Amino acid sequence: MRTICIYNHKGGVGKTTTAINLAAGLSRQGRKVLLVDLDPQGNIDVSLKLKAENDIYEAMTGKVPIQKCIVNVATNFDCITSKETLTKAEFFLASQNSSKLILRELLGSIVGYDYIMVDCPPSLGVLNQNVLAFCREAFVTVSTDFLGYDALRKMQDVIGKINLAYGNNIRVTKVIPTLYDRRNRICIDTLKEIKMMYPTITSTPIRYNSKLKEAPKFGQSIFKYAKSSIGAKDYEQLVIEVVAMEKIPIHASAD
Repeated sequence: MRTICIYNHKGGVGKTTTAINLAAGLSRQGRKVLLVDLDPQGNIDVSLKLKAENDIYEAMTGKVPIQKCIVNVATNFDCITSKETLTKAEFFLASQNSSKLILRELLGSIVGYDYIMVDCPPSLGVLNQNVLAFCREAFVTVSTDFLGYDALRKMQDVIGKINLAYGNNIRVTKVIPTLYDRRNRICIDTLKEIKMMYPTITSTPIRYNSKLKEAPKFGQSIFKYAKSSIGAKDYEQLVIEVVAMEKIPIHASAD
């Protein structure tokens, strides 16, 4: 089972869009996927129009078993949602002696999936530290602009420090350029810089596409909402690349 966090401590870089459409695309390829929302904004719940009785915070606080938080989205595609109560998680985790292990233990108890993917909030807080302590792989979404590239440059240092503190060995195994517009010089130049930094693990860029912004309004992935759009084509290509990685040992797939 592959455990992957969709991560960047900078917001507005397409993490949730990527998490939803990558999970949906993998499920369409016969992979059984669990997508976990760890952002208090609860955007996955809203984007997929889910009505879960229990969410991740209730499992973290011991109110329900983690398995009771799982809701089905589509064939091969399940989800654990979050909501604004998750904002209290930082305080809750800080009060626990084994705070860095709570999510590792909860998510580590889940079986039966080919992929567990976690959509992370844009922060460096305890929640993300928990996720990075559980996952083996990090997929970093990065907007193709100066600030996105600057955040990417800082990622390896952040992950290295968390590996050291938590005794984990998470690796950046995929860098996903987003919001790419080939008519824009800054996008072209930034993509070149990203590829220079991560020559073997940078994915085909996800082009800017209005359909990707519209799909959540209808509670659908891009594959259901606009299967012929460039957004669907780009995420389909990303799925192909991620599936191809299944044959590569994790330690050999990172720059």
